[in-house]
Amino acid sequence: MSLESILLAEPRGFCAGVDRAIEIVERALTKFGPPIYVRHEIVHNTFVVDALKKKGALFIEDLNDVPPGATLIFSAHGVSRAVQQEAQARGFSIFDATCPLVTKVHVEVAKLHKEGYEFIMIGHKGHPEVEGTLGQVDHGIHLVEDLADVARLNPSQTERLAVVTQTTLSMDDTAEILALVKQRFPQVRQPKQQDICYATQNRQDAVKVMSSQVDVVIVVGSPASSNSNRLRELAQRMGADSYMVDSALELQAHWFEGKPRVGLTAGASAPEVLVQDVITRLREMGALSVRKMNGLQENTKYPLPKGLRIAD
Repeated sequence: MSLESILLAEPRGFCAGVDRAIEIVERALTKFGPPIYVRHEIVHNTFVVDALKKKGALFIEDLNDVPPGATLIFSAHGVSRAVQQEAQARGFSIFDATCPLVTKVHVEVAKLHKEGYEFIMIGHKGHPEVEGTLGQVDHGIHLVEDLADVARLNPSQTERLAVVTQTTLSMDDTAEILALVKQRFPQVRQPKQQDICYATQNRQDAVKVMSSQVDVVIVVGSPASSNSNRLRELAQRMGADSYMVDSALELQAHWFEGKPRVGLTAGASAPEVLVQDVITRLREMGALSVRKMNGLQENTKYPLPKGLRIAD
């Protein structure tokens, strides 16, 4: 039995925050000319980053690599207050491509910190979004990655304790950790709205529905992409074999032996052109039909920073 059908997830691929971040870099290149400096990869996708490099974007981690007077863009993942302050002190022309949903978490942390709160942050150590959120305050924020970390928590007080999360996590994993946090600290303040972003949630919901209808799930996404990794893990947990690929070249024929039905989705930082490349390759491997799931249509759009809008 060989490949027969492809079920295409809806929604999939770019979210509004990624669209906005990429457009900020492209508009800055058009308006000011290359090079444009970007702190960290603008989004976690190899294809997107390589395309912007060819247009003149330079991706850096250390502000020492940015010359005086240059244009600097902060990535969609956000940065710490220390990085913001250093960039301003050096006099760079700065445009902030931080996803507005990440900014919402930063604003909440700053506000509650002034009210004397300590924080428990659910997220992955070393991820740039987590580093940026941890860096919004100089003390009193505790990172937890799993249930064992919750058991080790030792805040200095528990009367004013609040939870925030990385925006690109698995909802199921986060709910499990949050339940244990509430068990240990019944007074804990939960986020006003779920911090996990609408796009991450929608893509995970689609994979949950899709996984029961297919034998294999392919997730288009780069290894550094948190939300893409969560989609692959979720499909696996739902009972489908699942693999993540950066491009169609990584597809392996043996993945589909005796597995005729393939589900296809893409992380929020993966462009549609890569999805179409995968469909083309799957057709070459024998897939006869492509069917799109019924799913949510996302219409969210975020404004660009001043200085990069068409009227500016």
